Amino acid sequence: MGSVFSPYYAWARRSGVVNPDNHCALNVALYSRNAKRWTMTERGARHCYRDANQFSIGPSQLRWDGQSLVIDINEVGVPWPHSVRGQVRVHPHQLFNFSTPIDAKGQHRWGPLAPSARVEVVMDSPAQRWQGLGYLDSNEGDEPIDRSCREWDWSRSPMKDGSTAVLYDIQGQPEQGDKLLALRFTPQGEVLPFEAPKRQALPTTLWRLDRRMRSEGAARVVEQLEDTPFYQRALLQSHLLGESVQSFHESITMSRLVSPVVQAMLPWRMPRRA
Repeated sequence: MGSVFSPYYAWARRSGVVNPDNHCALNVALYSRNAKRWTMTERGARHCYRDANQFSIGPSQLRWDGQSLVIDINEVGVPWPHSVRGQVRVHPHQLFNFSTPIDAKGQHRWGPLAPSARVEVVMDSPAQRWQGLGYLDSNEGDEPIDRSCREWDWSRSPMKDGSTAVLYDIQGQPEQGDKLLALRFTPQGEVLPFEAPKRQALPTTLWRLDRRMRSEGAARVVEQLEDTPFYQRALLQSHLLGESVQSFHESITMSRLVSPVVQAMLPWRMPRRA
């Protein structure tokens, strides 16, 4: 809702204050080797509805049934128009009511709702079925993210004791400075800070995007999931708190995101239905 990645939202803001409800999208990314899919169709407010337990975005919806988050997916992929239909259930191991600023002014906030969860995936199109470990968090902001941040690297790492270690390594705009979050979320509901290790350089992506990971030893890329001009997503093998862990890792560079060239490219990945 009011997606930071939406070029339409960015263009509309040039005319003044804009209703974020008019810029909603459900992003679905499937990385199966024989069935890759991507959907992120933006829809205007007349196609959306939300209350305390449900959020409908066009033909798709997210709903809380009292025990789990149920995501009913009914989308069309891009750039090839494949149907993407199915259901994802997120069963939190522990719910958290935690939020913290990620910038000096407190204009942007992040918090995990379920740092660890069991996820069930049943897709009708393409035909896919699996279950595994998942994660659910929330980001919100009172201004465009590029006003506060230049770039960031974020990662989450499941630990042997069932906790989840999260690193948020943020390079702010020059007048704001940098910020580092290193937090461990336990199965008992505790939020424990820990001392983050030094940054380890990672190979640049095919789009020449710089990235790094805080790790107690060398970190290596296990699988590259997304590689775009301004954003990358990958699975890493790294070392935290004395353990070898598989980390889900993301990097973003704001100057690239807001560049006119990238903004003109984004509708190919994010069509809109007003």
